[in-house]
Amino acid sequence: MNIIKKLKAPLTMTFIYLGIAFWLPDTAGKSISVVIDYAQEMIFIIPPVFILMGLLEVWIPKDKIQQWLGSNSGLKGILISFFMGTLPTGPLYVAFPLTASLLKKGASITNMVIFLGSWAALKIPQLLVEMKFLGGLFTLLRFILTLIVIIIIGLIMELFLKRIPDVTE
Repeated sequence: MNIIKKLKAPLTMTFIYLGIAFWLPDTAGKSISVVIDYAQEMIFIIPPVFILMGLLEVWIPKDKIQQWLGSNSGLKGILISFFMGTLPTGPLYVAFPLTASLLKKGASITNMVIFLGSWAALKIPQLLVEMKFLGGLFTLLRFILTLIVIIIIGLIMELFLKRIPDVTE
């Protein structure tokens, strides 16, 4: 019975898929194609991320992470988080394990929200494409407003999540 509880989500998804395959075989074929595409993408992306996380654990001491990205890092931590988020290209799900690792090493919630928000909405390649199609003024205004909102969200999340003891452990 305990095994069934652990496999509840995969079993539910399997039954849903079988129902779709029975009633809508074309849709089932398309969904399998999407699942295979995402699985292939993750097979090539996730292992290097885990290697990077392992190197991060070994090469950068905990006190440096706390100094650069911790609660007392101030504007320096915000800027480092922002630049860490704007530079990489790749899917956002790559950033989540990295963020978890940094939180365990003492990075602040605010800085990690800024990192994730920048990765999701303020990547430099994305901004260049946006500038080409929507114009420089629009891109600049969206960039500034998005950055302000990301910082505010980070501060609010820090405020609320500090009250929950096991969030950053």
